[in-house]
Amino acid sequence: MGGGSGSSASRAAGKGLAALLKAGTPSAMRQVLDGVYAHTPPGVIKFNDLVVSSGEGCWITTSDGRRFLDMSSGIGAVSTGHCHPMVVAAVRHQAGRVVHAQQNVFGAHEAMVDLYDRLSVILPPSLDTYFLANSGAEAVDNAVKIARAVTGRQNIIAFEGGFHGRTLGSMALTSSKTIYRQGFGPLMPGVHIAPYPYCLHCKAQVARGHAGYPSPAEQAATVAATCGCSSIGVKAGAPRDISCCGGPLESLEWMLSTQTAPSDTAAVILEPILGEGGFLVPPPGFLQGLRKLCSKHGILLIADEVQAGAGRTGKWWGHQHWWSKPTGSHPQAGTTDPSSETSPSDDSPDILVFAKGIASGYPLAGLAVRRELVPRDKMPPGTLGGTYGANAVACAAASATIDVITNEGLVQNAALRGTQLMAGLADLVAELPPGLIADIRGRGLMVGVEFGGGSGSSDGNMPRYTPAHKGVASAITKACAARGMLLLTAGARECVRFLPPLTISEDEMQQALSVFGEACREVLLRQ
Repeated sequence: MGGGSGSSASRAAGKGLAALLKAGTPSAMRQVLDGVYAHTPPGVIKFNDLVVSSGEGCWITTSDGRRFLDMSSGIGAVSTGHCHPMVVAAVRHQAGRVVHAQQNVFGAHEAMVDLYDRLSVILPPSLDTYFLANSGAEAVDNAVKIARAVTGRQNIIAFEGGFHGRTLGSMALTSSKTIYRQGFGPLMPGVHIAPYPYCLHCKAQVARGHAGYPSPAEQAATVAATCGCSSIGVKAGAPRDISCCGGPLESLEWMLSTQTAPSDTAAVILEPILGEGGFLVPPPGFLQGLRKLCSKHGILLIADEVQAGAGRTGKWWGHQHWWSKPTGSHPQAGTTDPSSETSPSDDSPDILVFAKGIASGYPLAGLAVRRELVPRDKMPPGTLGGTYGANAVACAAASATIDVITNEGLVQNAALRGTQLMAGLADLVAELPPGLIADIRGRGLMVGVEFGGGSGSSDGNMPRYTPAHKGVASAITKACAARGMLLLTAGARECVRFLPPLTISEDEMQQALSVFGEACREVLLRQ
């Protein structure tokens, strides 16, 4: 017996778990899940005990006939919604021509050529060389390889709260939760973790009573103003950005003086908006200062756009909210250029990593890099590769995804619906007792909500933030699921994240806000 799934003989005959599903009942689905879990390592976390039968747009249907509004979209991978007709058609067409023409065996295949044409349009112009892989973690590993090879330096700086993958290399760069690394040491050497500006919890902000931190209404108004969506009304609050103490950049400079010398530091890697770590938006000046510091010391800057990229934030790439268009050129990698602090520079990253939403859920990832960073003498043939990288069907899905995002205006829709989401969340904050929702933050359809313990006062004399009860965020996701909506937690604090498909409609977003409001009232008001 295997978790109630039937005998070994029936499973061998193809009449085991799959046959049970045909009953289409909750009890049958439970038996099937017990059988699946019996064959699955417990290290693979399962957020919802559901068996998915089909998906369309922002909705999934389970094997027992229930429908769920999907505000997780495969952790941001299903950018164009479940089974977008254009993506499905492209995949079917490609599967009938060639499924896999391995990138090292052949110079290219037609689906790769089509994708390269599109990448050259949507990526920063200076990043003109591409390497395709299977997953974000694999692409991150290869970005580190390139940085070390071209600079001749070994150390990599990552940031607290960052998530870059679960491979042995990318795991060493990840610090959003200890669970991702515990028990797997020793990890890849040469990694240093710098403080990230988590301004809500900054001691300087706490000392000032969070006077330099915008309220949820002000956050929503800032997002509306940033994307030009002020017509989507925010009932209270004017745009106001975070006033940062500058501590994180100072800490990074101190790290270069005390832990890893610039001459030993190959690259700095960060997510433009922290993903798994809590959907943290960098304060004004942080990314610009980071770009300037890296250019000064000849340190490469790697933007991990796995979650924030492909239109998710209301721009094609998350870093474009803070880094301007190219106006010049970087100093040569591995050298220093003191004049770069005052001279114009190309504000794009040196390496950009993409995955998730770039192919609507099909396994395609990659990196884009400046050509001079992969010279033949430093990266000779054989140093990059992978069996399934640039798979033809995945490339076709990616090309179709880019076409859909472009032709259907999904980048703008992400900005519009994200503004609607932030405005609705700000209204919910105003309705609930002060402090139960401590923060709302994000850009586009990458929005996080952090819960607090409640201040008990709205007169400004109580702390802006007190710790939430442990498990609140998880309880709210379960309350949402009970109402037919899928939502994920984020980070080591009590946060949830909204990551719907970029195709989400105004009505669907309003439905999501309604469900979330009900879940918050149930959980937060009954603590």
